[in-house]
Amino acid sequence: MRWFWIDKFIEFESGKSAKSVKSITLAEEHLHDHFRAIPLMPHSLVIEGIAQTGGILVAEHNQFQEQVVLAKVSKAIFHTTASPGDTLTYSVTLNDIAENGAFISATSHLGDTLHAEVELIFAHLNQKQDEHRELFYPAQLLAMMRLLKLFDVGKNKDGSPMVPPDYMIQAEAELDAKVSGSSN
Repeated sequence: MRWFWIDKFIEFESGKSAKSVKSITLAEEHLHDHFRAIPLMPHSLVIEGIAQTGGILVAEHNQFQEQVVLAKVSKAIFHTTASPGDTLTYSVTLNDIAENGAFISATSHLGDTLHAEVELIFAHLNQKQDEHRELFYPAQLLAMMRLLKLFDVGKNKDGSPMVPPDYMIQAEAELDAKVSGSSN
């Protein structure tokens, strides 16, 4: 992901649900361009934050072996706006997952106030569709998941702590070896 619309995960239950937060600050350029003199978090970026939270939940279901893309916003109802100084909490539930995609429902809250209700549909793009092109770099994805604290709060279906998939750890080790070898 080039742009992060979540700051960190605060809950993550594999195959079930995820919760993340996004703190809105005046330092974000998009706030100054959206409505002149009224800095508001654009609803489209709230949807993207929810999509990032839900997309990671969907991708983790298959150990990040498939790229997950947002296919459709089937519902988006906003009850209020979010401004600098606010913290949005995105709560996502995985309702259905199949070979070709997934369906999630989500809410966004400002404290105890319901901010938005969203339903999204995701599509899976698996590696087999294009054998000559890697869909993502596992070491970079692992670094991002660590930055978002996914493995700090993530729980497997049996309640045990989530750990990164072996192929990601191996890719990270290979990248570390390559970087340390080139700096010698």
